[in-house]
Amino acid sequence: MQTHEIARRFTQYFTDAGHTRVPSASLILDDPTLLFVNAGMVQFKPYFLGEAPPPYPRATSIQKCVRTGDIDEVGKTTRHNTFFQMAGNFSFGDYFKAGAIEHAWKLVTGPQSEGGYGFDPDRIWVTVYLDDNEAAELWRSIAGIPAERIQRRSGKDNYWDMGVPGPGGPCSEIYFDRGPEHGAEGGPVVDEDRYLEIWNLVFMQDVRGERSPKDGHPPIGELPNKNIDTGMGVERVAYLLQGVENVYETDLVRPVIARAEEFSGRRYGADHGDDVRFRVIADHARSGVMIIGDGVTPSNEGRGYVLRRLLRRIVRASRLLGVQEPVLNSYAEVVRDAMAPSYPQLVTDFERISAVVRAEEEAFLATLTAGSRIFDLAVAETKTGGATQLAGDKAFQLHDTYGFPIDLTLEMAAEAGLTVDEQGFCALMAEQRARAKADAAARKTGHADAQAYRAVLDAGGGTEFLGYRDLAAEARIVGLIADGAGVPAADAGSAVEVVLDRTPFYAEGGGQQADTGVIRGDGFAIAVSDVQSPVTGLIVHRGTVREGEATVGSVVQAEVDPSRRAAISRSHSATHLVHAGMRRHLGDAAAQAGSLNAPGRLRFDFTSPGGAVPASVLSEVEDEVNAVLTNDYEVRAFVTSQDEARRLGALALFGEKYGDAVRVVEIGDYSRELCGGTHVRRSGQLGLVKLLSEASIGSGVRRVEALVGLDAFRFLAREHVLVSQLAEQFKARPEELPERIGGIVERLRVAERELEKVRAEAVLASAASLADRAEDVNGIALVAVAAPEGLSSNDLRALASDIRGRLGARPGVVALFSADGDKVSFVVATTAAARDRGLAAGRLVPAFAPAVGGRGGGKPDLAQGGGSDPSGVAAAIDALRGAVAAA
Repeated sequence: MQTHEIARRFTQYFTDAGHTRVPSASLILDDPTLLFVNAGMVQFKPYFLGEAPPPYPRATSIQKCVRTGDIDEVGKTTRHNTFFQMAGNFSFGDYFKAGAIEHAWKLVTGPQSEGGYGFDPDRIWVTVYLDDNEAAELWRSIAGIPAERIQRRSGKDNYWDMGVPGPGGPCSEIYFDRGPEHGAEGGPVVDEDRYLEIWNLVFMQDVRGERSPKDGHPPIGELPNKNIDTGMGVERVAYLLQGVENVYETDLVRPVIARAEEFSGRRYGADHGDDVRFRVIADHARSGVMIIGDGVTPSNEGRGYVLRRLLRRIVRASRLLGVQEPVLNSYAEVVRDAMAPSYPQLVTDFERISAVVRAEEEAFLATLTAGSRIFDLAVAETKTGGATQLAGDKAFQLHDTYGFPIDLTLEMAAEAGLTVDEQGFCALMAEQRARAKADAAARKTGHADAQAYRAVLDAGGGTEFLGYRDLAAEARIVGLIADGAGVPAADAGSAVEVVLDRTPFYAEGGGQQADTGVIRGDGFAIAVSDVQSPVTGLIVHRGTVREGEATVGSVVQAEVDPSRRAAISRSHSATHLVHAGMRRHLGDAAAQAGSLNAPGRLRFDFTSPGGAVPASVLSEVEDEVNAVLTNDYEVRAFVTSQDEARRLGALALFGEKYGDAVRVVEIGDYSRELCGGTHVRRSGQLGLVKLLSEASIGSGVRRVEALVGLDAFRFLAREHVLVSQLAEQFKARPEELPERIGGIVERLRVAERELEKVRAEAVLASAASLADRAEDVNGIALVAVAAPEGLSSNDLRALASDIRGRLGARPGVVALFSADGDKVSFVVATTAAARDRGLAAGRLVPAFAPAVGGRGGGKPDLAQGGGSDPSGVAAAIDALRGAVAAA
């Protein structure tokens, strides 16, 4: 019975029994206790907790689930999955134990011809909670299960609660006896591999206190309404009904393994180590696609980190199977095709899913190539020194320099027979975080002790900001700071931080870059290159004394660079307009998540749960923003209370802290935000806004970059010249260029495919001549040559296999090397007669791989690998010849 049919029958049975069909919730729910939905009851928690009245008395669902606690066990056993489907039926104060047991029994043992699963009743075992006599009696009276197949277990196994005070209750689990060939007699309490759990019925009847009945503590009361929560593992039922050995061989999972077999040339079931890798690929591919489908993207924390770890484990498992080319998108296609009947959104959203896996694999392959060399050296040094633990600083170097997650280092070290000094690694990570935090503070404070700023603040009060209305103002120096300490004077050439009692200079903040300019006094001048506010209320001007000597107490003229200020103000106003445009077209979810307002350009970050913004939307936003410029709206700024600003609909931005009085910036009726930055007086002063690009910068966050004013005009002028040149080259009107260029690109692709076909045929055509030129080494026909450069691993395997076939019944070894820049790939193939003489391809690789700075492996008939030193091919061939001669 196919998996989709198993799910369909479950849903059909329970809807026929009066249950409301509820679609699977997303894997991502607003639940701070969960990274991912891990059980069918999660979306119903408010009803079980009494936080909301249930809209129906009984429900059924097939829920997508991800559990990540057993990632390291995936593939090693045949039972662990990260992604699975949980079929469940739920009763909210309706039926209870008898109803749940009766429904489960009818569906599990009902004839397949009548919509059931058709399990043999005599092979069903159940477990109940230690003192749940009622459940035990119901299994006997309703299902007729004899007492010897009803086993009692403690709360560790057969009591359920949410891990916090609240509802809970005893469980009853249904097991299927797979037969004596799978383990010992005695039921689930003896062997849970032979007796496989397929369904858990939770009788939610208790109120648990601070301590759980799972640990032997009695409940503190009874629920006013008794509820039912069940969960049937769809994949487990599938592998029992499909007659396979484990979940990896079921109809929705095995196709991924089949694709991995195609890539690797190896066969599932032939080698335990390979089987573990095949299972990792199959499980993680499903999990990765389903997680991405629900909106998660790879990152270095939270859900994004789990996803990144899953995808990177796939890539590495594929590498260990000998696959060098990118694989993730191909595996994702298999998952899409297998799962689409139940989850059609995987088809409609596959372009985004594909883009995510491609980008992640590309990034990781670069990491893996560089980091693996360093890791191998570290392992060799560790073993040479007689140690069994990889040093913490080595693990930190792999993480900090090469982007190796510590999980990957731990996994690779274990495969090499080593442990890792995790405590040392964590200590170095903590030091790095502390340095980063100090550096971030230093960039704002100029490495000065904050005490020096506070001393100035205490002595002279805060700095009055005049920059909203003035670009030049008279002021007085109230403090000079050099090398982190207050000084009375600073002479020519000195780097100094200047504090004024009042200033027109804008300190960097709210995404707006700082002003630059000059501070002039009697006989001295200070060039200001940066302005910061290291402590609240104080504005600090960083610069260099160009001439004379500056002294505390001097009266000065502070002058902002007007052209830079105007350009930055245009960018800041443009950012407000882009933000408003995005929200109008994408909805309120498109909230600002960061910005940079620089002279002539802006960068605007915003949340986008729906993924990439279509080009059509970007074009519409750009048109709308420029229409605002054409309308030349007044830009008005005013201070009001937070409540009034909220009533007016002013947007408060991410991560900002506001006092009781806030500054609101309005651009006509189009935009209204809380903002402390500087802006133009009328929208027409922006001139032009040109959106350049839109891209992802993290999980659920997108970035738009744009040019403003003269920079935008210059960009368009360059674009116009470029288009004119292309039109001249192609003898076409500008509007015809996309079609004309597209046609040429397509013809080039066709030509490239034809060339690839010709090249592949040419490569295979050389097989006969290479086989004819085989040298005799101690009775072994040896073909060891450098093949044409740039051959893919697939081409090398095909050529090696063809040559081996032409050697016939002779003992023969074929080794081909192909250089590609500073890398070299190799393949070794052996005939059956050679293997009879002890020449296994996988065992020959270590004899010559070091000569090309590489490694590899495989099975006795075919092995492959790669190295980083193409100049060593000749030496590698000599080393192989010696190994063959010694056989």
